[in-house]
Amino acid sequence: MLKYIAVSAVSLACATASYAETFRWAGTTDPQTMDPHAVNSAPVLGFLNNVYEGLVRRGKDMSIEPALAVSWQPIGEGEGWRFNLRQGVTFHDGATFDAQDVLFSYQRASNEASDTRSWFAPVSDVKVVDDYTVDILTSAPNPIFPDSIANWMIMDSGWAEANNAALPDKESGNYATLNANGTGAFVISDRQPGLTTTLVPFDGWWDTAEHNITEATFTPIDNPATAVAALLSGDVDMINPVPIQDADRVDSRDGTRVVRGIEARVIMLGFGHEADTLKYTAMEGEKNPFQDVRVREAVAKAINVDAILKTIMRGSAEASSQLVSPAMRGYSAGLSDRPAYDPAGAKALLAEAGYADGFSFGLKCPNNRYLNDEAVCQAVTGMLAQVGIKAELDAMPVQNYWPELREDNFDMYLLGWSPGTFDHEHPVRFLVSTPNSEKKLGSWNFGGFSNARVDELLPLVQSEIDDGKRQAMIDEIVGIYQSEHAYVPMYVQPLVWGTRDNVNLTQRPDNFFILRWVTMN
Repeated sequence: MLKYIAVSAVSLACATASYAETFRWAGTTDPQTMDPHAVNSAPVLGFLNNVYEGLVRRGKDMSIEPALAVSWQPIGEGEGWRFNLRQGVTFHDGATFDAQDVLFSYQRASNEASDTRSWFAPVSDVKVVDDYTVDILTSAPNPIFPDSIANWMIMDSGWAEANNAALPDKESGNYATLNANGTGAFVISDRQPGLTTTLVPFDGWWDTAEHNITEATFTPIDNPATAVAALLSGDVDMINPVPIQDADRVDSRDGTRVVRGIEARVIMLGFGHEADTLKYTAMEGEKNPFQDVRVREAVAKAINVDAILKTIMRGSAEASSQLVSPAMRGYSAGLSDRPAYDPAGAKALLAEAGYADGFSFGLKCPNNRYLNDEAVCQAVTGMLAQVGIKAELDAMPVQNYWPELREDNFDMYLLGWSPGTFDHEHPVRFLVSTPNSEKKLGSWNFGGFSNARVDELLPLVQSEIDDGKRQAMIDEIVGIYQSEHAYVPMYVQPLVWGTRDNVNLTQRPDNFFILRWVTMN
């Protein structure tokens, strides 16, 4: 058993609770790490939002609100932002929070070893003004910067350095991989990776607790039927997600209910743009057909998204034409049409590109990350086969999936993206910008899509204050990535959570489960 830091300030009872409750919940994916800067993925960031905190945080309505900073204001004429820090905050081990922890966390999270470094692409410098004032300078005016750092979590510099965790290590891991020391509402009291993670309230938390939980235990359950059975039997109090096909059954049973919504996450297909040859094909060394825009367009036309939504998603999801949903800032209303399902047109495009007889390739897919992800990939495989493109599907657990993508072990892959800023700039920066480690851009652009005009427009979008001018530039970017078929957006993923009747919670469209808002009757 791997024990976490010994914390003297752990509360055995929530001070504001009328009575104590133990809460148990399950999800398909165990957080890959407890290091908030090592892996930029929703299972990690969502879980750690219960343990660590940032300068700002998102409320129940997704609006930005103060957290470790009590206020912030722009510096000069768009030179950056001044953050006024909250005084009297302590970490779980009792250490005092101050500006040095913010500077350390910036240096750590923006380092090449960090998976979150792209968040800080606009930042030119961070300066400590005094113990509770920090200036974050940007290379150009950046009106959305406070929104962009809602998931940037602050670590205790002394704790990290004392435990040889001054930098994240997402490959081999370090002390921060298995241990945590945040300022958040909950403390991790026990961590058994892949089995259970137990949290208890932090008695020294600076904010007022809304929950009545005395202990919360998370269990990863990758088998959907097992998760549903655990909820129905009362072994767990909440599961995320409920399999679409079981939602009505769970909702109609006495003692359980389904909480539904639409997530901010767009599910899409990505291509190996920069690979000159296919990696998974019957013809070794065959030229990569996906470098031809006609082939990428043929893929888009070959996929019957409406059929996927009807059969696999049971009508719960919405078709998507862009890398963000219509609810996000910067959505291009004039570019809302996605390619129509047209298998004959797909075959014609393939023939025009020199692939009248089709070709074979490898499709990588997770089987426990997104709702019905493997089933969607199986459907895509069948649809592509109908136009002569034969995909060899390789579906795997998400902990094995991300390393495969980072090692370029794919020809095509499935990806879901939820913009942390709820702004179209976010996926453009991460997914469409030419990968550039020095500029901290394109860190999730696994296929290496590159367009000089997009790269030219992005910094202008980031600095433009006029909404009309900004939207016009975003519209141009969307027109480029749509015409280039850089990705094949398919649908916006639904949220389908299952709970016991006595559980009250908040479902946010980022699919983050926040324990401090849970009460049990």
